[in-house]
Amino acid sequence: MVEKKKNTTLRNGLILIAAFLLGMLALYGIFYFFPNVIGETVTRVEKDVTVTDEGIADAVEKVYDAVVVVNTYINDEAYSSGTGFVYKTEDGKAYLLTNNHVIESADDVYVTFTDGTVVQAEVVGSDVYSDIAVLSVDEDYIISIAEIGSSEDARLGDTVFAIGAPLDSAYSWSVTRGIVSGKDRLVEVELTSGNTTTPMVVNTIQTDAAINNGNSGGPLANSNGEVIGITSIKLASSTIEGMGFAIPIETAIDYAEQLISGESVERPYLGISMIDVTDAYLSREYYNLIREANVTSGVIVAEFTDNSPAKQAGLEVGDIIIKVDGNDVPSNAYLRYYLYRHSVGDEMTITIIRDGKERDIKVMLTES
Repeated sequence: MVEKKKNTTLRNGLILIAAFLLGMLALYGIFYFFPNVIGETVTRVEKDVTVTDEGIADAVEKVYDAVVVVNTYINDEAYSSGTGFVYKTEDGKAYLLTNNHVIESADDVYVTFTDGTVVQAEVVGSDVYSDIAVLSVDEDYIISIAEIGSSEDARLGDTVFAIGAPLDSAYSWSVTRGIVSGKDRLVEVELTSGNTTTPMVVNTIQTDAAINNGNSGGPLANSNGEVIGITSIKLASSTIEGMGFAIPIETAIDYAEQLISGESVERPYLGISMIDVTDAYLSREYYNLIREANVTSGVIVAEFTDNSPAKQAGLEVGDIIIKVDGNDVPSNAYLRYYLYRHSVGDEMTITIIRDGKERDIKVMLTES
């Protein structure tokens, strides 16, 4: 019995050794006949990307006390409200930025600081086309001054936040967070000055941070607490969500410094009355003109002012402007945008259609 058990153990051992040897032989065969089946694995790191979701409370604290609520009055009655922020002090005065449409038509403007102090502000100056206004108060009231950043350095996807007074004073200094959704967005708006409404195109930063009525004029800041824009516009409808826009801070400060220095904001003009092709389609006066030009958009020259630079350059009534400096001009709002990118004394190239033919005309721009 014992001898039989020993024989069984020996046989099992031999079987295991044989199986091991056969396995090694098979593995050698795979390497020998199929060398590419098992090869070296190389991992290549193309770019290190670290994704975090840290809070921005420290950044908010940097700019929070520089933000004010702006309230306007007409005939001693509350008229409108918005937001602003302190961006610099100089010679005993503090200067605050906000939107022109926040203080437009107001008799009196008051600002409220985060400590509850209410001060009447002086309107240093405002500009309807840039939608920028500058207010001033005595420097002694200031709690904090906003740190200015760079919208040009901002990248798509960067964290940003807005601080403002949405809806009414009950929600003053609300903070909303989002990202930079787009840069150099051309947004068509209607700017009002008195009883005149002018269509304009504004170059903006797009964000999905919540922007509501009352946020206008407040700061859009990056994750370092630096202001990179002034919240100004929101697109709202049943099909749109999370599309807010801010004026780049560089643009705002450029106009603000002109207003503070007492300079008038000079803009070139063409000296024409115009009508959009899209608005003239159903007009008997322009129907044949548009059909002959074979266009669906553009701006029709309707008439000239006296000694206008456009007329002196050779434009004629009935010309259809389709481009400025090579940029398409679908409407008079875009024409103003490209015109106002120039300075007085610049030469601008206008592409028109006349008698069914396209031609370029160079216009020397003057001040209105």
